[in-house]
Amino acid sequence: MAKQRFRDTKKGKITAVKEEKRSQNSLNFAKRRDILKAFLTDSFMLLMPIMYIVFYLVFSGREGFAAHKLLGWLYILVPLAIVEIIFLAKSGQTPGMKAYRMKLIFLPTSQKPPLSTIILRQILSKFTFLLFGWIVLFFRKDGRNLHDLIVGTALVYENSNS
Repeated sequence: MAKQRFRDTKKGKITAVKEEKRSQNSLNFAKRRDILKAFLTDSFMLLMPIMYIVFYLVFSGREGFAAHKLLGWLYILVPLAIVEIIFLAKSGQTPGMKAYRMKLIFLPTSQKPPLSTIILRQILSKFTFLLFGWIVLFFRKDGRNLHDLIVGTALVYENSNS
């Protein structure tokens, strides 16, 4: 990128970096409370049926699950990630996001993310949840999680200009 000159700035010429920052600032990022509400909604709508199936159909009860916790959580988290990937690839929303009128966008294009980005985001979201990466949400002004920062996605409201 060429060095920015004072006379260019004075004449009103704007560089691509400033335009990108301006477009990101114009996005209507989802609020923390709505992100948490959507997460809780998804937990009950998507996670609980999977947990019930794993607990009672795969392990024949809580005692069987308790004996094989690591395998049990693997049986829970992999189908959950697959279901969320399907929802996000189809419409850019999980049921919780849809309930609070949010959608997932890819920041460089402000459009629905490509499938590879969605898959990477979902894998990272499971790891960052376990490693307390979700705490980043509370320290950022835009309310993005660690996995969103890594893959370049964001949750915005549907009526956002994108």
